[in-house]
Amino acid sequence: MEDSAGVLALQDYIKNVDPSSLPRILQVCSGVYFQGSVYEISGSEVCLSTGDLVKVTSFEILSVSCEDISNNTTFELPLDHSGLFTLVPEDLPYSTIEEMVGLLPVGVDALGSFIFFSNNELTIENLTVPAGTKMTLLSVDLNKDGESFARCRLTGQQEASAEVYIPFSYHGDFYECQNDRGYSLHEIMSSARLCRRRFYRTKPKKCGNPLIFSPIYQIQGIMHLRKNIVKFPSSLEVDVIDVTEQCKHLTFVTPLSLAEVAAQPKEAFPTMAEILEGPEANPYFCCSWFKELQKCKNLVLHGCNKTCMVLACTPKGRKTQQYFLLSQDYGGQIRRRAREFSSVYEVYVAFSSSPGLRVSVTRHCEAVEEEGVPALSVGEQLEVLRVQTANRSGRELGDPQGVDGLICKRIEDEDEDEDDDEDEDESERESEVCLPLFTLANFVEKLSDKKKYSLAELCKNFSFPLDVKVVNHDKTLDKDPLAGLAALRLEESLEETTVLASLPDTPEQCFELPLRWLQMSLSFVLDPLPWPESKNPKVHLQTVTEVTEYFYHEYHKLTTKPMAPPPRPPKRKSLSLQSQKGCVTHKDATLQVKSSHPIAKVDSSSLDQTKRRPPPPPPNETEDVPPPLVPRKSVSESLAILNTYVLSPRKPNEKPHKSERKSSDSDHDYEPVEDMLNAFDHIMFY
Repeated sequence: MEDSAGVLALQDYIKNVDPSSLPRILQVCSGVYFQGSVYEISGSEVCLSTGDLVKVTSFEILSVSCEDISNNTTFELPLDHSGLFTLVPEDLPYSTIEEMVGLLPVGVDALGSFIFFSNNELTIENLTVPAGTKMTLLSVDLNKDGESFARCRLTGQQEASAEVYIPFSYHGDFYECQNDRGYSLHEIMSSARLCRRRFYRTKPKKCGNPLIFSPIYQIQGIMHLRKNIVKFPSSLEVDVIDVTEQCKHLTFVTPLSLAEVAAQPKEAFPTMAEILEGPEANPYFCCSWFKELQKCKNLVLHGCNKTCMVLACTPKGRKTQQYFLLSQDYGGQIRRRAREFSSVYEVYVAFSSSPGLRVSVTRHCEAVEEEGVPALSVGEQLEVLRVQTANRSGRELGDPQGVDGLICKRIEDEDEDEDDDEDEDESERESEVCLPLFTLANFVEKLSDKKKYSLAELCKNFSFPLDVKVVNHDKTLDKDPLAGLAALRLEESLEETTVLASLPDTPEQCFELPLRWLQMSLSFVLDPLPWPESKNPKVHLQTVTEVTEYFYHEYHKLTTKPMAPPPRPPKRKSLSLQSQKGCVTHKDATLQVKSSHPIAKVDSSSLDQTKRRPPPPPPNETEDVPPPLVPRKSVSESLAILNTYVLSPRKPNEKPHKSERKSSDSDHDYEPVEDMLNAFDHIMFY
């Protein structure tokens, strides 16, 4: 750092300090900010009086100060400002190619975009470059002797281009040309060379005056003789001096995150610690010990380890859902509970994790032949065998070619009396059924296991999720929150790095602080442990930690892979398709009537009724044969006579006759005159 032993403005000091040299100890020499030495900045009370010592631990860019050098006005821009800026060419020339390349605004980014010209004519080997010719720096190369060359592209008057190699040692007056490339604030602040240059706005709103950028940092440090961490901007109008070498013997409070606490050696525990910054805005925990993690309070730290945990929750739709993190050391006795499913897809998901699943139907399901859904009765027992795709290529237009289905085996109860033949084939009692995954049906898992398990045994012998019930609570807990729950679902097992801690008032009642979900700062203190020396108490772990719904969903966002949504049932025949089929049928019937018997043509309403009814069986297969119809030859002849006296056709917009008649239910075979006249009028349009 330049002039590290002298007095510098805080902004100048931080701008030139090397981040790898932190922490550094600064002493405040002079300066007043906001007409006082105590001020509130970003929620921290900062006091920088003359003579104060500050141990700077880190800093990061907060914003960018922009100075208009034409009128000495200053304003701030955020680092993510969307506007772009172009470089202002330097007024002074470069004397050599080596000097110019060494002072490029950025390293490799400048190659291909940095344009310059020579004020004098250049003679390079057998090539002469006229004065004022623009050259673009493409790359820096080495020859066989290790000499550096600048590979440049020459642009002539006719836009013709050629390449030339200029030695680094070549002398002349080289000037930088205006470059139209735009730089963002983030690119400018990330380059040590760019941040010292002047820039124009690419799209000036008020004026196009040159600007000089200066980063404003947020400094994080520790005040001597104070325990809290302070954060303040580097734009404070104070002067500081670096006294790191002179103050090495001073003891500053060392703030530690939970990750840094977990990295401490085992010999450092147990110890006392003070909370410097508590997790005040943490929305993950709602247990009793979480409320005690407040600033300036002490904790007893017993150690750190990797803890196997289980994420659990109460079933949906039963009062308010609760969520828990359970340590596998939980001492309660647990019994498995039958899971409930509201669709075949849920059964499929459960079968994927636990083969050999058996379920019982809890609600009657009617068959839907069009969709391939079989009928299910209450009490039917099914054993899930496999998943397969059913071929539906023979279906009508619009049906899917294949539908995933769950192949299950119907299991019939054994009769108590053994009157059946002993050689009866077992396949007669068991049959397979295919349940499409989109089927909505209600099932319950069939369990015959009434054994009591510990949580560790369940994690070892079964796959999650599992529905369970706590039958015997954990006796090591004063109040087990799982004991009164009617049901509990074990979602997933996880491993978390935790710090084992307790409150000084109850040092034996320990709880675990998960590193991934708690952001807090601690400091080791020299206070004595709250128990007699060399008599460590027997600790009791809080194996049940209640968490929030926000924690539950955030955990699944981080760990759960996106799953495909449940399949949808196939679309049923739309009304438009039915109307199209009806129109085709009506047209075909009309053509047949015109070619043979015109009087057989009926109106559209009777055709719709005929379409909805199934076709009548053949006469030889029915018991009730209707009486034979009277030949209609005489009727058609009579209509032919009336044809010469028919009136002019009716207007097209006249409403059709709305009378309907059920011909199949009539007691006679004669047709009303109105129907015959209507049919006759329709024939005249052809």
